[in-house]
Amino acid sequence: MFFKNKFLFFIKRWHGESGYRQVLALAIPLIFSSAAFAIQLFVDRMFLAWYSQEAIAATMPAGILNFTVMNLFIGTAGYVGTFVAQYWGAGQYDRIGPIVWQGFYVAIIAWMVHLMFIPLAGPFFKMVGHAPEVQKLEVIYFQIICLGTGPAVAVAVIAGFFTGRGKPWPVMVVGVTGSVMNMCLNYLLIFGCWGLPELGVKGAAIATLISNFFSFLIFSLLLFSHIYEERYHTLSGWRLDTLLFVRLLRFGLPNGLQFFVGYMGITVFILLVGRLGTLELAATNIAFNINVLAFMPMIGFGTAVMTLVGQYQGKGRPDLSERSVYSGFQLTYIYMVSIAAAYVLVPDIFLWPFAVKADLTSFTPIRELTVVLLRFVAVYCLFDTMNIIYASGLEGAGDTRFVMLMMFAFSLVGLAIPTYVTLVVLNMGIYAAWTILTLYIIILSFAFLLRFIGGKWKSMSVIEVELVTTDDSAPVRHAAISKA
Repeated sequence: MFFKNKFLFFIKRWHGESGYRQVLALAIPLIFSSAAFAIQLFVDRMFLAWYSQEAIAATMPAGILNFTVMNLFIGTAGYVGTFVAQYWGAGQYDRIGPIVWQGFYVAIIAWMVHLMFIPLAGPFFKMVGHAPEVQKLEVIYFQIICLGTGPAVAVAVIAGFFTGRGKPWPVMVVGVTGSVMNMCLNYLLIFGCWGLPELGVKGAAIATLISNFFSFLIFSLLLFSHIYEERYHTLSGWRLDTLLFVRLLRFGLPNGLQFFVGYMGITVFILLVGRLGTLELAATNIAFNINVLAFMPMIGFGTAVMTLVGQYQGKGRPDLSERSVYSGFQLTYIYMVSIAAAYVLVPDIFLWPFAVKADLTSFTPIRELTVVLLRFVAVYCLFDTMNIIYASGLEGAGDTRFVMLMMFAFSLVGLAIPTYVTLVVLNMGIYAAWTILTLYIIILSFAFLLRFIGGKWKSMSVIEVELVTTDDSAPVRHAAISKA
């Protein structure tokens, strides 16, 4: 009887609105897109590990520093996807093009900010105190990838246009194509093949730069087509709308700040671990890059959940929003349990690509340390599922300020400060630092779970109130003003 009831529950949840089938229909293309990006990062780091120990040690701190700052803008501009979802759910199609353009203006600001960071790279990485040969490569990598920030943020905006309307397949096609191009260029430019110069770390950065511009170009050709202009005003909505821009900042900036603060905590963690030595830094970088294989597909589930919540909030159906989140969590947790088991039981499957062409003498101690670190990853990735899914549900409704405040508080008090005290003041080792990281993720996950269960988000929306007329001429509210 128990198994029969469970089976009937599964069938009902599979076919029901906001059930497993609907979540997967939206999530699968996004998972492929996220997985392609994860594989791209993995292969990129794998090639660099083959190239030299200094190369793999340098690109993670430089890359995550760039990504941390860029996420402030990606989180802000990319929140266009939630606006699109709620406008679409409320039937306000003419507002979709203008909100996309407000996201583009954020991308332009992001580009300008990152260009100003380029001359500051040398002094910054010198201050961090990594080995001189690593510092030099960090500066080169950081300066080049800063040039591609504008297109990368704009890509997040256009992706929000498609996912917010529940049409994720173009996102998958462009994402996979861009990632394949990046991987091919990485190999050619890092090692110098087909007559191209051997550029090492510089080649990896140039490959990323080219793929960013390529993805933006393809997405732009799709966005500005006649069919989208006619219904959503994707061309004619180009003007700066001060009220709408401020509204995007009101909800999107907290979302960007939570990404920024979260990644800043991880950046500080990596930079502090780097003070222990190149071995510890290289092993930490590889463990994080292996974890990307698990983490990025979760982003696909999170984006699907955020989109469904946004659409149902626009329709005034928080009950279906809630069901979408629980469906997404259950599916994602099954996936993460499998990945966590693999990290513990067969870690060499993930480490083999890094080792296959690396120098055996220098890579053996890195491999031994990484195996242990993957056990920490196996523990915390189970709780990271709660972080991604429940935070995405809150963000889809408009509860971005709470997510931001929790990320700020825990990243500072729960991760950055304890790691500094542990490694710099108390001179403890890498296992102590990774214990702090694991506890930080676990505690943060329960904060988001409790907020979601509390239900305050159910009365929230990010779009304007619009009165519409039903068939019997009775005016009804199509979208509620946010109480966030």
